[in-house]
Amino acid sequence: MFGLALVLLVGCATPPTKAPGQRAPSIDSSIPATSFNSPIATFSAVAWQQIPGWQEDDLSAAWPAWLESCKAMVKRNSTRSWSGVCDRAKTVSGSNPQAVRRYFEDVFQAYAIRSNSTGSETGLVTGYYEPIMNGSRARTSRYTVPLYGYPAAWSRNKPNPGPARAELMESNLLRGSELVWVEDPVAAAFMQIQGSGKIKLDDGTVLRFGFAGTNEQPFKSFAQWLLNKGEITRSQATMQGIQSWAKRNPRRVEEMLNANPRFVFFKALPSNVSPDLGPIGALGVPLTAERSIAVDLKAMPLGAPVFIATTRPLSKQALRRLVMAQDTGTAIVGGVRADYYWGTGDAAGELAGRMKQDGQMWLLLPK
Repeated sequence: MFGLALVLLVGCATPPTKAPGQRAPSIDSSIPATSFNSPIATFSAVAWQQIPGWQEDDLSAAWPAWLESCKAMVKRNSTRSWSGVCDRAKTVSGSNPQAVRRYFEDVFQAYAIRSNSTGSETGLVTGYYEPIMNGSRARTSRYTVPLYGYPAAWSRNKPNPGPARAELMESNLLRGSELVWVEDPVAAAFMQIQGSGKIKLDDGTVLRFGFAGTNEQPFKSFAQWLLNKGEITRSQATMQGIQSWAKRNPRRVEEMLNANPRFVFFKALPSNVSPDLGPIGALGVPLTAERSIAVDLKAMPLGAPVFIATTRPLSKQALRRLVMAQDTGTAIVGGVRADYYWGTGDAAGELAGRMKQDGQMWLLLPK
């Protein structure tokens, strides 16, 4: 899973919704600057009470996600700082909200993040999710749209870039690489953008597929293609709006999908992976619904705790909580930039497809 945000679909089609009541926090100059350096962001130490929503969030809800980060970060990092805070986490009762809060406030320092390119502490927060679709291991009259594995021929001699989507669909190159069959070509395209998904077979078996590679073509938004042709309005440039257009124009769906030359291939994940777990993010651990985000790794360390203050999709309702930077993606670019993982299935997709909000972020680093 690479955190490919639904902003890929909508580009700049709709303006972000600003989070209410967010002001730049006062900087605590008595705390030294962090030793973590970023080419795209600046960090300024702040006190916990200066972070909007910090005292209201149930931090114990983020504890399982933090333990997953610890597992990976201790293996990936030889620095004593991460090992130390993760060792201390073993002594904390994760079901005790007060104990979890004391832990984070005792061992971490919070830093407000400012984008070097814009000079602002406010950036973009989008959403993503893990699709789940009905499907079949074999083509049927109902399931006619294949999801493909990486072409065997490319494993030996990979072109760079490979053929664009339209050429791939017209060629025989992908024949024999079909992994599973689904109903809806647009839903399959959304799964390519997300980078992973689940397929539920008619017998109830759930198969999970992850990202295996691409044809190395650039991504081009088919939402923007629809906008340029006057087929949809800016308010309709969402996942839901695109699906509605496709239902009204079934004969033009392939034309729309071919506007994006990029093509994503999948691989079947082991059957011993619990279907209840989230997809595997770039950190190598399962993502946790509403407690994992994808970030720009030029801005912060993979796995680190981050507090975000934004709003729920298409609303002014505050969304302020502790999350873990466990994923990344090609569309996630910027010092103050997050892609919020909503979870699996249609309900999560509804939220992810509409999320394009302003937000602020605070990076938590070991003291």
